[in-house]
Amino acid sequence: MFQQAIEGFRELSLKAGLSAYHASIASEALAFLLLFILATISFYLSRWIIHRTIVAFITRTDNKFDDILLKNKVFSRASYFVPSFILSRFVSYTLPSFPEWALFIQKFINVYVIFVWMILLSALIATLYDFYSSLDSAKNKPVKGFKQVITLIVYIVGSLMIIATLLGQNIGNLVLGLGTLSAVLMLVFKDPILGFVGGLQLSANDMVRIGDWISMPKFSADGEVLEVTLTTVKVQNWDKTITTIPTYALVSDSFVNWRGMAESGGRRIKRHINIDMESVRFCDEKMLSRFARYQLIGNYISEKEENIHAYNEQNGIDTSELINGRRQTNLGVFRAYLKAYLLKHPLVHKDLTILVRQLQPTERGLPMELYFFSNRQAWAEFEDLQSDVFDHVLAVIPFFDLKIFQEPSGKNISDAANAFRTITSDHNRLKPQTESH
Repeated sequence: MFQQAIEGFRELSLKAGLSAYHASIASEALAFLLLFILATISFYLSRWIIHRTIVAFITRTDNKFDDILLKNKVFSRASYFVPSFILSRFVSYTLPSFPEWALFIQKFINVYVIFVWMILLSALIATLYDFYSSLDSAKNKPVKGFKQVITLIVYIVGSLMIIATLLGQNIGNLVLGLGTLSAVLMLVFKDPILGFVGGLQLSANDMVRIGDWISMPKFSADGEVLEVTLTTVKVQNWDKTITTIPTYALVSDSFVNWRGMAESGGRRIKRHINIDMESVRFCDEKMLSRFARYQLIGNYISEKEENIHAYNEQNGIDTSELINGRRQTNLGVFRAYLKAYLLKHPLVHKDLTILVRQLQPTERGLPMELYFFSNRQAWAEFEDLQSDVFDHVLAVIPFFDLKIFQEPSGKNISDAANAFRTITSDHNRLKPQTESH
């Protein structure tokens, strides 16, 4: 067919007054143009057939994988092979008198085919990544970095094949020749290489998942992990700002992952208040009868008193003096009350540690620490619970004849100074009367 077309174009060229040489060039150029037009038509025809058959079939199925193939344009990219096949198959027939030009065009067709393979494979990789990400078991896995690495390898190999095709060399020899540029390549691809290694370690050791809340003060990161890529980890902070951290930094530097808290179902509260040690005393009968009316510790007071009374009797202790034997203190009763209060609170996690303890006394009083877990992990609800608990704690301290230690403020100092001046003034006013007597 192309030979007949070339002969027809040559006859028309000769009739138009061209020389035999120029007529041959014009006829074969027109034949190649005809081939190019046919290849273009076949490309659009194949796209139309794919749209009318494969795409129409996919839109009617419930399978998610073929929808992802369609979204990543796998079928449309595969149609790019059609014109390259036609051009490669028939280009030599359109240029029989110019085989060197046919080889030159064939070389560029090969480059085109390699490029189509690159974009097709990248679309398939993206499809596999999207399909895997849609699975419930993979929602928290940081696999995007692996997808980027594989895509990068495809483009690097494809680029090397294109260069080898254009230079007419074997790709193996080309790779060996690039050995002298290894230092430059290592410098250029330093971040992707470190990121790939870091991604492998993060995934193998399960250090970070998508959705984890991490804290990394060095990079001002304190929030939820949105994305783990080849070179960076994207974190949305609590104030909705975005921080990007080098992937390898999560391996080389330290960070806090709050996943354990999220999986435990509780969020820790650890805070203390300072008790004025001068307000600590033994409980007398009047105090105990008053404390027994507090519902949370009524039973505790009676059971504790029975145990103490039995111990003192067994050991023949003279209880006429408060210092003798075992006795309850207002601080101990207060500590029992706080524990009972936490155990009764509906928002305190009962399956995790609940502790009320004394810390080392300091010049600022005796620290009484509350250590427990909230069963509400949301920040606002967590802070509300913490505030509510300590609102109650501060309010009930006077009911146990205890005082909070608080350093003197400006008003306290001013009141003390005024009182001292008043006393001094009264003393000076009364002093002459005393001397006269």
